[in-house]
Amino acid sequence: MFFHIVLERNMQLHPRHFGRDLREKLVSKLMKDVEGTCSGRHGFIVAITGIESVGKGLIRDGTGFVTFPVKYQCVVFRPFKGEILEAVVTMVNKLALLHLPIDIYPCGILQMGFFAEAGPVQIFVSNHLIPDDMEFQSGDVPNYTTSDGSVKIQKESEVRLKIIGTRVDATEIFCIGTIKDDFLGVISDPGTNA
Repeated sequence: MFFHIVLERNMQLHPRHFGRDLREKLVSKLMKDVEGTCSGRHGFIVAITGIESVGKGLIRDGTGFVTFPVKYQCVVFRPFKGEILEAVVTMVNKLALLHLPIDIYPCGILQMGFFAEAGPVQIFVSNHLIPDDMEFQSGDVPNYTTSDGSVKIQKESEVRLKIIGTRVDATEIFCIGTIKDDFLGVISDPGTNA
């Protein structure tokens, strides 16, 4: 889910950047430093939408650098348990070693399934969370296929899935998803677009 929030960060600036365009230098450094990063507390910072305030600078002893407190508005993306997302399959494999908290899955187990990405978030869907009529097919292009061959999940397929668990680190968010529910599954199959 996307949120528009206000965050604060202390920005250090070298004295060579002092002048009439000091504010522009601070804003461009802020964008470069924070856009595309992940905070476990807030989620992935997608874009800075505005600067609320730039505080008075504090000169750092011995370096000449000045630290400015900057308050800024930004759009963040943070997935939640129960959220429905559309994602692109990045890998279908027979075995994946997962190190997840015990409340999602027992730690360090081997699972069959596929990995998908929804923006910056990586999601794993175990074969236990794929409909029972789909089976793993190995070969040149590993995939999950229905018994009648009408639906296929392979690399680059677009799927609609539901988040059933998340793991949040200081700099990363990893999710477990399912397509074993109504209105979930393949949206588009790259094999049929040929």
